[in-house]
Amino acid sequence: MAVRRREILWWMTGAAAALAAPRVSAAPIKAVLFDAFPVLDPRPVFALAEQLFPGNGKAFGEAWRTRLFEYQWLRALSGRYADFLDAAEGALVFAAKAQKVDLTEEKRTRLVQSWLALKAWPDAPPALHALKQDGVRLAFLSNATPRMLEAGIHNSSLEFVFEQAISTDRIRTYKPDPRAYQLGVDALRLPAGEILFAAFAGWDASGAKWFGYPTFWVNRAGAAAEELGAPPDGIGSTMDDLLRFVRARR
Repeated sequence: MAVRRREILWWMTGAAAALAAPRVSAAPIKAVLFDAFPVLDPRPVFALAEQLFPGNGKAFGEAWRTRLFEYQWLRALSGRYADFLDAAEGALVFAAKAQKVDLTEEKRTRLVQSWLALKAWPDAPPALHALKQDGVRLAFLSNATPRMLEAGIHNSSLEFVFEQAISTDRIRTYKPDPRAYQLGVDALRLPAGEILFAAFAGWDASGAKWFGYPTFWVNRAGAAAEELGAPPDGIGSTMDDLLRFVRARR
């Protein structure tokens, strides 16, 4: 029987954390840690899947996306780490078999490499520049590889915006492992309560909240809230919403 996403999260973070999320102080926000995807738009990856497999692309892309995160969490749990792109390739092959599509070597390469061609959402650069002008320190904290983050920054002309691009690859695990969130505290040398974590996925917002960060969920997909006992401190659908939240906490 397939392991369900919420069961993996429970095992990874621990039952005690799920039962009692820590209270986050209302300290002024001095820095924002971003998951990759509030900033970088992943939709072209799945648009390419539809282009390569007309009529099957949506189901295929969803199967690929779901298995990708499951593979990351399962590898972290088992100590069998593979980085984002390697996990993505394994999940891609599985999804092709499950959806019974012909995944040629050329299509396989194009789909995996498409993660290196991501660009920022249209609303991201103006909001990021506004935050930086406000004196807020900015960094990535992502499961994406360093190469993915560097490519996304370059593709989006965001050089000199981010203080650091922190990948969980450096400790060979994935969020929501608490050690992954600790990387942000160690890199910025600020208390967790002064660092806002900006998540793309609800589960990541919960993981960051469990760790002790104030959290903002950039819920671009309009997804349902997770029932994990750790709601984000703020929710919005755009980076403009995030900007307003940060300014209110300065």
